[in-house]
Amino acid sequence: MSAPATCTVDIEVRYVETDQMGVVHHANYIPWFEIARTRLCGDTGWRYAEIEELGYLLMVTAVQVKYRQGARYGDTLQVTARVDDVWSRGVSYTYEVRREGTLLTTGRSEHVWIDRETRKPTRLPPELESAMERLAGADEPQT
Repeated sequence: MSAPATCTVDIEVRYVETDQMGVVHHANYIPWFEIARTRLCGDTGWRYAEIEELGYLLMVTAVQVKYRQGARYGDTLQVTARVDDVWSRGVSYTYEVRREGTLLTTGRSEHVWIDRETRKPTRLPPELESAMERLAGADEPQT
């Protein structure tokens, strides 16, 4: 296995994302995770919109965030996403938020594949198996 693929996006902290003290409100990290995660998926050639067109959704089932240091208005942050694990019915991602190399926040999210029509859990779509395995760092698709 090779290393999991990563995607890092720059986020400039906007005033609206901060509290009265100029510190980023904790709820803003999850949307930043999503920005990095969707860009990572797009890097495989499968944008989320295309996955939905195939008839699948990725439902978030868990999110964890650990705050180490606060970010402030005007900071430029680097948000990195990587696939943590892929299994038959889901995928998990890990995240890091850094400012100039300093680790501020870490996170993890778990997702389950859902059939868009029935709204029930389903297996990893066959069309996406090799892309998800590449993200996870598999050198060759696993059978």
